Amino acid sequence: MPIAAKRMLFLTHRWLGIVLCAFFAMWFASGVVMMYVGYPKLTEAERLAHLPPLDASVPLLAPAQALHLAGIDTPLLSLRLAIASGGQPVYLAVEGAHSDGHGVERARTAGTIAIDALTGARLAQVDRSRALASAAAYARTAASGRPPGTAALPALHYLGTIDEDALTHTRSLDPHRPLHRVQLDDEDHTLLYVSGLTGEVVRDAPRVERLWNYAGAWIHWLYPLRGNVFDRYWADIVNALSIAGIAVALTGTVVGLLRWRFGRPYRDGSRSPYPSALMKWHHVAGLLFAAATLTWIFSGLMSMNPWRLFSSDAPALRTAALHGGPLRFDGSEAHPAALLQAAGPGARELRWVRNLGALSVQVRSAAGRPALLDGHTALARTLPIDALRGAAAGLMPDKLLRIDVLHDYDLYYYDRAPHTMTGGGDKPLPVWRLVFADRDRIWVHLDPHTGAVLDRLDKRRRTSRWLFSMLHSWDWLPLLQRRPLWDLLLLTLAAGGAVMSITGVVIGWRRLRRQRRQARQGRQRRRGSAPIQ
Repeated sequence: MPIAAKRMLFLTHRWLGIVLCAFFAMWFASGVVMMYVGYPKLTEAERLAHLPPLDASVPLLAPAQALHLAGIDTPLLSLRLAIASGGQPVYLAVEGAHSDGHGVERARTAGTIAIDALTGARLAQVDRSRALASAAAYARTAASGRPPGTAALPALHYLGTIDEDALTHTRSLDPHRPLHRVQLDDEDHTLLYVSGLTGEVVRDAPRVERLWNYAGAWIHWLYPLRGNVFDRYWADIVNALSIAGIAVALTGTVVGLLRWRFGRPYRDGSRSPYPSALMKWHHVAGLLFAAATLTWIFSGLMSMNPWRLFSSDAPALRTAALHGGPLRFDGSEAHPAALLQAAGPGARELRWVRNLGALSVQVRSAAGRPALLDGHTALARTLPIDALRGAAAGLMPDKLLRIDVLHDYDLYYYDRAPHTMTGGGDKPLPVWRLVFADRDRIWVHLDPHTGAVLDRLDKRRRTSRWLFSMLHSWDWLPLLQRRPLWDLLLLTLAAGGAVMSITGVVIGWRRLRRQRRQARQGRQRRRGSAPIQ
């Protein structure tokens, strides 16, 4: 390699490393925290567990009555009934027809109308008292699971409303803003966020989770740059730092290999030319953990979907083939009391859906898969397999190549711990994988029990799974299923990367301090040698 090119390589690594090694050290340390404590979220299981059970003896309005009194006569995207707002039973409706395979989930967060299930009145505004009542209902269900004789309902402290704070940067909360904050005096010092749209509790954050979050996800994702003047540039800053980090790791690897004596060692018997123990540690750690460091920085960049690499332009799924028409109510539906009696005790939520042209009701409890009832007779319903197969084939205009029945998780359909970025979702088994012959090679995962579309993966999202999820979180099933092997591997790699980064920070700081001292001495010498006027 020419001397000029080699010098440029060394200088690039040196000065970029001085700036970025501090970020590297922070990313390694916060990444270890995120292995065990994630960004606060309210998972579906937690949400249902903290809803009070529905009572069949309560004089609830039928769906058609409630919708009529609320002035809603358009098709619905979804309709739910739960004691979810102000500690009172409410219908939560979203107007519109199903448009794609994620419609039901979008219904929980977009344009929801809350209707009092006892009077049919629209709940147009969530005020302080309703937010406190929702928090009290949450706390009451949490207290009900404690041993007898423990403290009763904890005190509640209303902290006002916020649009966004360090714990609520998630875009899924956007429809619910502003958010009411309520602090519980429970043993976990839980902070609750209540939707300003529906009055539902949409996020819970115990004190331990909040504190660790600042050492974990909040700093790892550079969230100090969110919610201020840097907010609009946040993604660009993260991308730029990641690209610069890749350059540091690549140049450092080349420099490390150039300076390492693979043949005859140096005079002192070492393979590394550096006499300083700190430099030697940095050299060796860099060579040992360069590949892991480069992998993590690159996959972190991929998590940002730079240049929209993984954005899909595939057409929406034609879910009307599964639903068989819009969700409408004409008064012939089974009354909620009949549905609750058929479902038995413990029902937390009723969700009305259409399956294969008929009205169904999903009865969701605190645990387990939802029960499926006929929306008119309240009898248990099982979806006919042949009809479901035929309807599923119509989700795309292209040919359905095959249906794979998954009884176990695999590389593309799997579950993670609730605290992780991709964990806490609904990943039931068995599921169907529908493989279509379109140009985007779309796969659709469908729950044959409820007829719900769980997700859609095209070739770009499958690529993202490898370049981000696999490389960044190491969510490879043979590892995840053999913990603590996964923990030991990631902790070892993170520790090695931290040694490399921290030694780089110290080396860089010493160099800057030495150069500053030399510059100051040079100025003093020049002043001392100046001619006397």
